[in-house]
Amino acid sequence: MKALIVGAGIAGLAASKFLTDIGWEVTIVEKARGPRTSGYMIDFAGSGYDAVERAGLLPRFIAKHHQIDAVEYVDTKGHTRSIIDYKLTRETMRGRLLALLRGDIEQILLDAQSKAVDIRYSMSVDEITDHGDSVEAVLTDGSRVTADLLIGADGIHSHVRGLVFGREENYLRYLGYHVSAFMFEDPAISADLRGGFKILTVPDRQFALYALDDGRLATFDAHKDASRERPAKPAARLREVYGDLGWHLPSVLDHADHCDDIYYDWIAQIEMDQWHKGRVVLVGDSAYAVSLLAGQGASMAIGGAFVLAQLLAKMPVPEALASFETRLHKEVLEKQASGRRTANWFVPPTEFHNKVRDVFLNATRLPGLSWLLRNFFAPSLKSVVRE
Repeated sequence: MKALIVGAGIAGLAASKFLTDIGWEVTIVEKARGPRTSGYMIDFAGSGYDAVERAGLLPRFIAKHHQIDAVEYVDTKGHTRSIIDYKLTRETMRGRLLALLRGDIEQILLDAQSKAVDIRYSMSVDEITDHGDSVEAVLTDGSRVTADLLIGADGIHSHVRGLVFGREENYLRYLGYHVSAFMFEDPAISADLRGGFKILTVPDRQFALYALDDGRLATFDAHKDASRERPAKPAARLREVYGDLGWHLPSVLDHADHCDDIYYDWIAQIEMDQWHKGRVVLVGDSAYAVSLLAGQGASMAIGGAFVLAQLLAKMPVPEALASFETRLHKEVLEKQASGRRTANWFVPPTEFHNKVRDVFLNATRLPGLSWLLRNFFAPSLKSVVRE
């Protein structure tokens, strides 16, 4: 059996790994010129954790875990407002929580690929034709690939989804926020952070700074924005949004001016009643982006890819695709709804919301109240991966 996967990100590489594990031949096409190593820090738990454990990859993920003692929320002078005890959070989740860079996850999955996998960078698809018992794609170089299954794993702005299912606006729910992330070096800021993870929050804006093991610093920010326009010059837009804030922001924005690799996008969800049509199926954010508000997008991408491969190992393609949707759909809807409900936690809209968050987080560190963390993070442990 042969699969053509469009997208060599987390979802695509996971699907390739799990399909080759069950004996499939895989070709991947990716529009980027090569592997991507950038990306922000994420919490990795739930479905993805279970999947990589079942696939024997968990030791590689644990090796890339960043040792974070705490996440501190600070004011515009850098003074601590509240703290998430990250070690305590991991304990409440039975240790099944890792802090990982998105780029590290992609690299682990890339390193885990079979040598037989054909990965073609600077390549995408122009046309897709379903023949009933096979699917054919015309690639951007004019060549053709015929497969038993085509997997669209090309992200929230999926080209495959556009070709097969229709226009993005039919499925994208914009949640009203923009996000960005980049990396830089600054010894003075590094010395102040002391290896920590700190987040400056003011109404409708948050800006996170954290240290990486190699000495670099990384950022992650989110702000409320009614526009769906992505700026042509992200650094200039960041200065417009955060230029009036103190702490380390003036220096950070100076670094942004000289950074040519700033990730910038909206926060949105993809809502679809059906993720497959014929022998084309969408996986990860292409099909069911849960958004940064919900978290666990990378985990759900890996977990979904694992479930899909396990079903394809047991039944014909059409039945497997239908079962895949049935297995994941309820969980995806729950995570998307959870993300929308927690928007005011992620980017508090008022100072009152900031203070409520501070009171809650500081309370979790008091003796006997760690169960508050367990209840808050419990949805992250729910998994679609089952025996």
